[in-house]
Amino acid sequence: MPFPDVDLGAVRTLLCDADGTLFPSEAPAFEASVAVTNACLERFGAPERFTGEQLRLVANGKSFRLTVTDLARAHGVPVQSPAFARDLEIWVAEENEIVTRHLAEVLTPDPTVREPLLDLQQSFDLALVSSSALSRIDASLKSTALVELFPATRRFSAQDSLPVPTSKPDPAVYQLALRRLGVDPTTALAVEDAVPGAQSAVAAGLYTVGMLCFVPPAERAQRVLDLQRAGVSALVDSWAELADLLSRSRRTDGELERKPEVVR
Repeated sequence: MPFPDVDLGAVRTLLCDADGTLFPSEAPAFEASVAVTNACLERFGAPERFTGEQLRLVANGKSFRLTVTDLARAHGVPVQSPAFARDLEIWVAEENEIVTRHLAEVLTPDPTVREPLLDLQQSFDLALVSSSALSRIDASLKSTALVELFPATRRFSAQDSLPVPTSKPDPAVYQLALRRLGVDPTTALAVEDAVPGAQSAVAAGLYTVGMLCFVPPAERAQRVLDLQRAGVSALVDSWAELADLLSRSRRTDGELERKPEVVR
């Protein structure tokens, strides 16, 4: 799907989601998270119990904090109470530790992501914008050999980087990234796989690409429709396709000065 009415010649920065966009972490993350999620729901008196796959379908693109809060609220749990907030922080820390450890063990480098990103880095500044905790992001980047492409100062977490933790679709983490980087939304492009992430980026005033590379085939048709409704400007099946599309668009608009070569 092409970019209608988007001035790609102005784009200098790519703001990349992490889970499900840079690496296939969502299924293993929910497999590791589900036991903690179910125990947490039981503690708060919410009746739902999930398998890992059911949890992925319900909570894809949202943080553990937001998922549990939404489920508890739906069953009348007083989520504004100090007791809920205190207990939730304990569960958030436990879930993050378990999921981070699991992702560090199961994720591996993927040349279909790394190679196009190395090419994109020649012409664009890269940054990472996620709902996940920084410790989880750091471990995943190391396991997938992407850590040098996203320096610590260019990683933004809705869990850890904001004064008050939140989650996509709240645009706060994208707004923070734009401020910290000194980037105008018209010169940046967000890359997201999930609807809450796309909603977050669009609400922050960003042109947004829907990345389908790790979306399960059986879910792609519906994801395409949902991402389009969320306001994405384009949809791509792979990072190579995105790199090619951006390269062709820049050639059409007139080749811009390339950044210094990066040693691979």
